[in-house]
Amino acid sequence: MRNRDYDDPVYVDWRKKVYKRDGHKCQMPDCTNRRSKARLNAHHIKKWAEAHWLRYEVRNGITLCWQCHKRVTGSEELYEGLFMHIVRNNE
Repeated sequence: MRNRDYDDPVYVDWRKKVYKRDGHKCQMPDCTNRRSKARLNAHHIKKWAEAHWLRYEVRNGITLCWQCHKRVTGSEELYEGLFMHIVRNNE
């Protein structure tokens, strides 16, 4: 497994593209912070460690606020279908 370098230009570019596609807002439907642009995370829909071939695929990312990101971490499989649907609608 390759460790993530958040300052890697390729990773930074991926993150910026995910944020732009999602309008720089959390995409969790029930998020109470949805209007805020503060403390956003680009979340990998298919886990970084388990889907290395999708690490920099913009369709494998979704913008979440830090609270929603924390909530889904560890339960990614439960949200995968929802997040893929949202991403398709945002393209």
